[in-house]
Formats: sequence, structure tokens, C-alpha cells
Amino acid sequence: MSNEVVVDAGTTVPAGAGLSQVERVVDTFVAPSKTFNDILRSSSWWLPFVLMVIGTLVSGFVVQKQVGFDRVNENQIHASPKAEDRLNQLSPEQKQQQLAIGAKITGIITYSIPIILLISMGIYALILWGCFNFLLGAKTTFWQVFATSFYAALPYLIVNVLLIVTLYFGGNAEAYDYKNPVGTNPAYYLPDVAPWLKSILGELDVIKLWTLALEVLGMAIIARKTMAQAALVVVGLWAIRVILTVGAAAAFS
Repeated sequence: MSNEVVVDAGTTVPAGAGLSQVERVVDTFVAPSKTFNDILRSSSWWLPFVLMVIGTLVSGFVVQKQVGFDRVNENQIHASPKAEDRLNQLSPEQKQQQLAIGAKITGIITYSIPIILLISMGIYALILWGCFNFLLGAKTTFWQVFATSFYAALPYLIVNVLLIVTLYFGGNAEAYDYKNPVGTNPAYYLPDVAPWLKSILGELDVIKLWTLALEVLGMAIIARKTMAQAALVVVGLWAIRVILTVGAAAAFS
């Protein structure tokens, strides 16, 4: 019996020589090419998903206890001059009602992270899969791209850890920013700049850039393209998202 598994035409990987899920997670941080090469053998993605769900739900619980969803909602309103002006135009009763609704919505979103994560990652992977297969002529499967995106996003677990530590050891509830909770980017240290500029500075984030680099590497490996070709697509999609985010911040904040 052959000891090789056919991945696609003309390409094989050794059978039974794959990494465990735990090894994949560890290698994502210390030897990422090993993880992404192993996705050619198996597109399993359950462990990074479980870890992200645990990380986001635990950090969400800590936010609820240490800050409170009412304070989180109020802080987001104060960060948007237009939203604060609209709120101040309401009667005291209407204002309290809007604040209560906003706090409930914040809580619902926080504890709906597993569903949101699956949907958002699925949409992103579908777009990425389409770009590589139809624009660059790659032969990746959707599930390979889906798994690659999940593993590439693992550094966000560091944000969860930093958030928990920060809130338990000296965190300021009045300064807490739900969209930018830890100091891994310049925007965190410049809370009073214009919303559009804050949005740009927020994208210059150590964790975000790390995950972007992992995505480029992972897609280059599973799509069998050069790093430059992979970067053209991955960074291009990121740039489009940044432009839309900054535009929305300028228009609605």
C-alpha cells in the first residue's frame, strides 16, 4: 500500500507523518511553515476555533465584571462626537432607554462571538479562496483556506490574555475601549485624535500585522504561489478593509 497521500495533481505528502492539533497550534507561533504545510494533509481547524472561543468568552466575562456592559457602551458613545450629540438631544428618559438598549446589545454581541467568528471567518475565507483560485489560478480548497485563516488568527489569543491581565491589574473602566482594548497599536495611546486617524493608527497593530504576515505565508504555501503573489492578494484585501473602515469612521463618528 502506498505511504503517500495525493493532495492535488502532481503533489503528494507523506501519510501518517502529520502534526497533531496541539503541535499545529504551537508551531503557528514558533515554526508556522510547518503548520501551513500540514494543512495540505488535513484541513482540520477545530482546535484554534475552540481556543479563540474560550479566549473571547473568558475575556468578555472579565469585561462584564470589571467594566460592565453599560460602561462599555457609554465609552463607545463618548468616542463618537456625532453619537454623543444625538444622545444628548434626547430627553433624560429616552437617554436612559437608549443607554440600556445599547448595554444589552453590547452583551449580546460579546457572548455571540462564536457564531460571529464562524460567519466572519467563513466569508473572509470564501473571498480569499475565490481570489487565489480564480485570479491566480490556484487549486486550493475552501476548507484549506478556512483552516489557514483560523491558524493565522491565533496571535489574537495574546490580546485576550493582555486584556484580562490589564483589567485585573490596574485597568481603568472609564478609559476602556471595546474596539481597541490593549496597547498593541499607536491608537491606544492617542485616544483623543480624530476618529478617522485613530482608525488608521489602530490598524498599525503588532498583532494584526503578525496575523497578516501569517496569512501571507500560509496562503503562499497552500496555494503554491510566491510570497509576493500571496501578499498581493492578502495585503490588497486588508488595504481595502482599512479604506472602508477609515471611511466609515470619518463619515459616522
